[in-house]
Amino acid sequence: MMPELGKYAGAVLSSYAVSLGLIAMFVWLSLRRSRRVKRDLEQVEGRRDGH
Repeated sequence: MMPELGKYAGAVLSSYAVSLGLIAMFVWLSLRRSRRVKRDLEQVEGRRDGH
């Protein structure tokens, strides 16, 4: 069920591909940073509690 894109098919599909790639990259970077911040926070809280 692909719409007819005519002579712009390449540009439209490559734009979709780039957009999806960027979204995936930002999700991955956010998850990576979240894990790092969570680990750092646990270390700080551990030091504060004397562990």
